[in-house]
Amino acid sequence: MQAIGTSISAPKRILVADDQGSVLEALRLLLKQEGYEADAVTRPGEVLSALEAREYDLVLMDLNYTQDTTSGREGLDLLTRIRTLQKDVPLVVMTAWGNMELAIEAMRRGARDFIQKPWNNQEVLEALRAQISDHQRGMRQSREWKQEIADAREVQQHFLAQPVPQLRGYDICASSTPARILGGDYFEVSRMETGEAALCIADVAGKGIGAALLMSSLQAMLRSLGGARPASVCGELNRVLCQLAPAGKFVSFFHCLLAEDSRQLVYCNAGHNAPILVRQDGSVLRPQSNDAVLGYFRDWRYSEHVIDLQCGDRLVLFTDGITEAFDGEEREFGDERLVKLARENRACDAASLHRVLTSAVLEHGGERLHDDATLVVAAVK
Repeated sequence: MQAIGTSISAPKRILVADDQGSVLEALRLLLKQEGYEADAVTRPGEVLSALEAREYDLVLMDLNYTQDTTSGREGLDLLTRIRTLQKDVPLVVMTAWGNMELAIEAMRRGARDFIQKPWNNQEVLEALRAQISDHQRGMRQSREWKQEIADAREVQQHFLAQPVPQLRGYDICASSTPARILGGDYFEVSRMETGEAALCIADVAGKGIGAALLMSSLQAMLRSLGGARPASVCGELNRVLCQLAPAGKFVSFFHCLLAEDSRQLVYCNAGHNAPILVRQDGSVLRPQSNDAVLGYFRDWRYSEHVIDLQCGDRLVLFTDGITEAFDGEEREFGDERLVKLARENRACDAASLHRVLTSAVLEHGGERLHDDATLVVAAVK
C-alpha cells in the first residue's frame, strides 16, 4: 500500500534505435527487466518523429543504419538533426565499428557516452543510469537557478517600479529596461525633508547578474546617505565601491538636487552621460564635469555645480543603452538624435516627452535593446 503523502515516480522512458531487429529485442528485454519503458525504432526518421511526439529520459541509438553500415555517418548526421530539435535529452550511441575518431565526433555532436558492440549488459545499464541521473540533476539545478533569477528580477523590478514622488513645481517620469533578465542600470527619485528632490541615475559597467548585484549594493549605500549633498554622496559611494567592487568594475553616476523654491539644479556628474537640459527657447545645456566614475580612483575629490532652472525647462537623464541602441545595420541611435528629439518636443509634459523618446529608441532598435536602458524626464512647471 502506498503511504499517504508519498508518490511513486513514473518509470524512465528510453528510445532505442537500431536497424537490426534482434538487437532491438535484446535491448528492450534488458531494459524491461530493469524497470524501464522502451520504445524501439529502426530508421533515423522514426527517431525524429518519436522525439517530436513524446518526451524521453534517454536515447540509445546505433550509429550505422541500412544506408551506411560501417562509417557511422548516418548516425552522426542523426545526432546533429536531433540537436536541431532543441530536445535536451541524453544521447548514448552504440556501434560495432567503433574507433577513437568516431567516438570523438559523436561526442562533439552531442552524444553523452559511447558503447561498442557487442556490449556488456551491466556496463550498458550502468551507463544509462549514470546519464539519466546526471541529466535529472542538471534539470533540477536549472529549474532552481531559473527560479532564483526570477525571484531576483521580481525584487529588482519592485525597486525600480516605486512611484515617483510628487514635487511642487516639477513633473517627473522615469523607466528602466534591462537588456537581460537582470540589469545594471539604476535610477531613483526621493523627496527630502528640506523640500528638495534627490534624483540620480547610474550605470554599472557590464550587464546581467554581476552588474545587478553591484547595482543593489549601490542602491543600499545611496539610501543610507540620506540628504547628503551630491558631491558628498559621490565621494562616499566612490570610497566604498573602491573597496568592494571587483577590479575593472565601476559605476557612472549622476546625482542632483531639485529645489522647490529656488528652482536650482545642484548636481555632481561622476563620469555619466551628460544629461540634456532644454530651455523653453530651444537652447540646450549639458550638465557635465570632468569627475571620474565611481569605484576607480579611491582618493578622487568630486565637485558640485549649480544651474538655475526656468519654467518650461526639460531635463533628460539617460544611460548609454538609450543612445547606443543599434538598428539592423549596426547604426547607433546617437546622442545628437536624442538632443534633437528633446528640443523638438520640449513643449510636451514629462510623460509625453518620455513616451516620444522611448518610442523613437525602440523603433530604431527594433524593439530589442542590446544594453540596459534607463530614461528619466523632469519638466519644470
